[in-house]
Amino acid sequence: MQFRSKMIPIAGAIAFALTGSAYAQEQVIKIGHTGPLSGPNAFAGKDDENGVRLALEELNAKKITIDGKQIKFELSSEDDQCDAKAGVNVAQKFVDAGVKFVMGPYCSSVAIPASRVYGDAGVMLSTAGTSSKVTQGGYKNLYRIIASDSQLGASLALYAAKELKVKTVGVIDDRTAFGQGLANEFTKVAKSLGLQIAGQEFTTDKATDFNAILTSLKAKKVEMIFLGGYAPQGAPMARQMKQLDMNMKLMGGETLCSPEMSKLGGDAVGDNVICTLGGAMLDKVSSGPAFKAKYKKRFNQDPDTYAVAFYDQMLFIGEAMQKAKSVDPVKVGEELRKMTYKGVAGNYSYDEKGNMKQSPTTIATFKNGVPVALGSY
Repeated sequence: MQFRSKMIPIAGAIAFALTGSAYAQEQVIKIGHTGPLSGPNAFAGKDDENGVRLALEELNAKKITIDGKQIKFELSSEDDQCDAKAGVNVAQKFVDAGVKFVMGPYCSSVAIPASRVYGDAGVMLSTAGTSSKVTQGGYKNLYRIIASDSQLGASLALYAAKELKVKTVGVIDDRTAFGQGLANEFTKVAKSLGLQIAGQEFTTDKATDFNAILTSLKAKKVEMIFLGGYAPQGAPMARQMKQLDMNMKLMGGETLCSPEMSKLGGDAVGDNVICTLGGAMLDKVSSGPAFKAKYKKRFNQDPDTYAVAFYDQMLFIGEAMQKAKSVDPVKVGEELRKMTYKGVAGNYSYDEKGNMKQSPTTIATFKNGVPVALGSY
């Protein structure tokens, strides 16, 4: 009996040692997501988060091993409210927690100030902020995963001039970094193409009443309204244009290319709305329908604008980690800049500033409540 009693703790010790060894071979990598999870743009922030989450679940299912350790990815998501101060606080929170890879922000007004915090801490940042200023800070490990304002604005101006053949345009921007940047790029290219900017008005990203500025632009006999702003402003603007008998196109960037426009705008949103997306529409690419089906099965809703871009970029980072045989963001970034990744929405490769080398844009309108492609530029 004495011999047996001695063997039990020895066997237990061996089992504990083996278990401890197994756990030692697993390395947890925290992935941060920052975006608007409250407020009028919460639908977009949650969509982006879902794209990251879907990619991480697939990466975890593959049981990736790097440097002899099985990698387990964990997502930490924070609400930056599309507010610069809140976004900087989120950035510092992630840095303090040791997060080295962050997906987001959605809003340029957050990405610009927060990128300094991430850059100084050596964090890899993958953002959907389209403002040209986002990638002008000189931070090496920052990536814009969609087209920039200059690309989007130019495509819209070309479409207005060549396809819609309008001559006079009224421009409205919401004074955010995104809205102002997009409106400026559109205006610059539109003027070069001979379009007249007959009126320029300003609003905010919190406004919902646009009757005064729309009435002013109507009096100037504009043929089209261009909005540098978001869907929560675009939808009520479309309704108010209809009420004022302004039977003309409402044009805007990728933030208007969202099913949220129809949810908020109802029957005022249709082929009167023209918008653009960086990359191809999911229905127009070979793996797009499969991604939509997978996303809907997982989250019980259709993907919105940028879920696919965040999904693609997260898988790209996972591939770069394996190529680098490291989870050090500097080493991963070095590989990322050498590689090209074929994602669902297109091919991802980056220049020295972190902009996509190739980012075609798709012009779209609305039919039956969803954006549909009209053509690519």
